[in-house]
Order: sequence, then structure tokens, then C-alpha cells
Amino acid sequence: MADVSSDDVERATFAFNIYDTEGGGNLDAFFLGDLLRALGLNPTQGLIEKLGGTKKKGEKTFTFEEFLPIFSQARKDKDNGVYEDFIECLKLYDKAENGLMVGAELSHILLSLGERLTEKEVDEVLKDCLDPEDDDGMVPYIPFLARVCEKPVPDDIKPVL
Repeated sequence: MADVSSDDVERATFAFNIYDTEGGGNLDAFFLGDLLRALGLNPTQGLIEKLGGTKKKGEKTFTFEEFLPIFSQARKDKDNGVYEDFIECLKLYDKAENGLMVGAELSHILLSLGERLTEKEVDEVLKDCLDPEDDDGMVPYIPFLARVCEKPVPDDIKPVL
């Protein structure tokens, strides 16, 4: 495949083999989104479904040869949010323009906007990635996004405790 470099094929092969839980050279389409995210992409749920991903395990499988064009297509998709886009969105909730927002608003955003998360998913993401609220219920959103997007926290951002 011309638009997938040999390095990308090697990375994709490694990741594919991890998600090939049966070891038979097939990927359950249920794990397509997870595999694409493991390869550094940020596909929407709609794109995953468009590319053949399923909501239930065992409905469909892909071989590695079938996966490579899907990987290529997902890389070309422009409807992916990036770290900087997420920062700009959360700045809308930063009333004092100091890198803090109300923690409850962040939870509400994750539950109700865009591709909504379940309450369980929100609780897990906040537990794993969010610094504690200060006495006013404020949380630093840039370190949170850095952890969620697996980016280094900028040097000029210090967690507020």
C-alpha cells in the first residue's frame, strides 16, 4: 500500500497482533476503534462504524490485509479532534482565563456534548486523568487533556492543588 510507510506497516502489524486475541490472524471488528487509537489516531465513533467497526463482539472480523486500507483511510479522515482543538473548546469554560474550569462542568461536557461518554466512562477518565478540585471546585483542564491525549504537560503549566 503506497500511502502507508513500511514503519507504519510494522507498527500496525505489532498493534494488530496485540488485538488479535485468538491468535488466528483476525481482528474482531469490535476492537477496530481501540486498534486505531493505539496507532495514534482519534477516530469518531461514526468513522469507526463507517470503516466497518461493530458494537458487539463476534459480528465481524478483519485480516491484517483487510485492516491496512482501513488504517490508511482513517489516517486521511479530517474529522478527528486534536489536542489543540480540545484546549480551545475548554477555554470557553475558563471564565477567569487562568487554566481552570469548574470540575462539574467538565463532567457535564463529557456526558452531554459530542460523542457522549457514559457515567461509568466519565468517572473512570476523571479518576485517572484529572487533578483534584481546589476549594472552589475548579480543576486545571490543560493537564487533564494532556493525560487524556497522552501529550506531555507543557512546562509552563503547573497543577493547581
